[in-house]
Amino acid sequence: MMLSVPGAKIYHELRGSGPALLLICGGVYDAAGYAPLAKALSDRYTVITYDRRGNSRSPLDGPDAPQSLPVHADDAAAVLAALTDGPAHVFGNSSGGIIGLDLAARYPDRVRTLIVHEPPLFDLLPEHAMFRAMVDRVETAFATEGPQAAHAVLAAGLAMTADEDRSPGGGPTPATLDPDTAAMMSRLAKNATFFIGYEVPPFSRFVPDYAAVAAGPVRVVTAAGDASEGQPPNRAAHALGARLGVPTVPVPGDHGGFGQQAPAFAAAVDAILRG
Repeated sequence: MMLSVPGAKIYHELRGSGPALLLICGGVYDAAGYAPLAKALSDRYTVITYDRRGNSRSPLDGPDAPQSLPVHADDAAAVLAALTDGPAHVFGNSSGGIIGLDLAARYPDRVRTLIVHEPPLFDLLPEHAMFRAMVDRVETAFATEGPQAAHAVLAAGLAMTADEDRSPGGGPTPATLDPDTAAMMSRLAKNATFFIGYEVPPFSRFVPDYAAVAAGPVRVVTAAGDASEGQPPNRAAHALGARLGVPTVPVPGDHGGFGQQAPAFAAAVDAILRG
C-alpha cells in the first residue's frame, strides 16, 4: 500500500489484528527487515511496517537530499493517522528510535507506548565530542571519496560489525537467495548510500526534545540488547533511560536482535507492552 505525504510516497504493510503497533526501522532497513518480527507479533497486534522516505519502495518526489528527522516523524504520524483510530504502540530501532522520540514529543496523541531500542543518541555519552567529530568526517568522506569511504569511517568510529552499524555487508550474495530476499538485499544495498550520505549527518546532529517526552503522556521504555553491552548505541539506550527517568529493559541479541532472534525478541516486546 502507498500513502502520499508532502515530498514523498510511503510504502507500508499491515499484518494481524489487535492493538496497533508501528515498527520504525533505522539505518538501511525497510519493512522487509521487520517481517519476521511482525509475523511473530501479528497474532496479538495489528503490526504496521513501512519503508522510510527515500528508502526502498518509498520514493522522494525530488532528488536525494539531506533528510530532516522531524519530517520522518511527520511521516510516521501520517501513517498512524491513516491506519489507526487512536494511540498506537511504537517500536523504533536505532535511528527509528530517535524518530519515535520526536513522534512522542510532537504527536503525543498518536502514541501509547514507545520502545526505543539502542538509539544512536551519542550526545548523551561522555565522549560526545568524539562522535560529533566522527560524523563530520563521515560527511566529508561522502562528499570527497564516496559512500564506501564514508561507511568505513562510521564503522571504525563505532567499532561495530557491518550488521550492527546497519550496513548490508556480509552474508550470501543475492544470486544465492530466494527472489524475495534477493530483492530486499538489492534494496538495502541502494539504501546504504542514502543512509550514509543523507541520513547519518543530519540524524546524528538531531537533539530530541527530552523535556517534552518526559513531561508528556507517552509511556517510554528504552531497550538494550543483551549481546551488545558496551557498544555505543547500547550505552546510549541506558543513558536515555537515565535522562528520561524510565527503565532500560534487556532484550535478546545485539543491535539487530529484532531480526536475528525474532521470536524471542517479539516475546520481549510483548512483555514490555503488557507491563
